[in-house]
Amino acid sequence: METAFILFFSVLATVFAALVVIARQPMRSALSLIAHMVSLAAIYATLNVHVVAIFQILIYVSAVMVFMVYTIMLLDDRDTSYKQRFSAWLLPGVVLAALIPLSLWLLPGQTGALVAAGGPERFSFGAFALDFMKTYWFHFELATVLLLIGVIAAWTAVKEGLDG
Repeated sequence: METAFILFFSVLATVFAALVVIARQPMRSALSLIAHMVSLAAIYATLNVHVVAIFQILIYVSAVMVFMVYTIMLLDDRDTSYKQRFSAWLLPGVVLAALIPLSLWLLPGQTGALVAAGGPERFSFGAFALDFMKTYWFHFELATVLLLIGVIAAWTAVKEGLDG
């Protein structure tokens, strides 16, 4: 069952990643990126790495994407380049999409050797989460406050642009 969920969310993540490159409207690309990140968080949650899944949602889906959406709101949506059906990055994106599965297919043989050399107890997500919250809690809170200031500044800039 776990493998089926991972496969399902992997397919979703791949589809939404392709839509990020293919979509011409920046807002559609941003929404595809959000869906991609949520799919990655679902994969992390399926792997019982709930801390990483929560951080994926809190940091990337909410905080970082808020900045991207505000930045996209500042763009001129009357730009004629948005009317083209496909991006100029379509061909490099297709080539990259073809190379990623190939590289992932070749990677497991090398990864197994690295894990075997380092030992199985080298890294655990539980220890990482505990150490992260003990050591970097101030940095995390500081980043949160800076993100809030950025959101307020972007909102103020958009509001002044609409008023004046």
